[in-house]
Amino acid sequence: MSESDKEGKEVGRRNFMKMTIVGIGGLITAAFGIPAVAYVMGPALKQSVGEWIQLGSVTKVETGIPTLFKTVIQTQTGWITTDEEFSVYVLTEDGQNYVAMSNVCTHLGCRVRWVADQNGFFCPCHNGAFAKDGTVTGGPPPRPLDRFESKVENDILFVKRG
Repeated sequence: MSESDKEGKEVGRRNFMKMTIVGIGGLITAAFGIPAVAYVMGPALKQSVGEWIQLGSVTKVETGIPTLFKTVIQTQTGWITTDEEFSVYVLTEDGQNYVAMSNVCTHLGCRVRWVADQNGFFCPCHNGAFAKDGTVTGGPPPRPLDRFESKVENDILFVKRG
């Protein structure tokens, strides 16, 4: 082997130092960069899991009459936490099975209210009407009121929001 072949295959001290510095810099960048990206992107990548929201005692629900429950829940969007009012109508016909319905009209998102003398829900925005069970009886709403999964534990009513 000639001298020039040995010089081409050997790594000089200067090139070795360059490669070492680049390697160490890459490790430091990865050590700080990967956790930083995870910290910034974490909230956006979280999957929304339905949470059970406590409404109140089942004794508040009158048989055959939808009862409005209101509660305040904290909602986190990214890094912002806000308090949000959550309202739901609960109906029972037998005191055992409970139907939880949204109080938001399925047409344009206005709030519906129970009108006892008409035995139904009414949306004042565009005259949407719903039966006691949430089905559409008139107006422009395209579908019944949204429903929530519900459960009772120790005479306390919960709904699942998700």
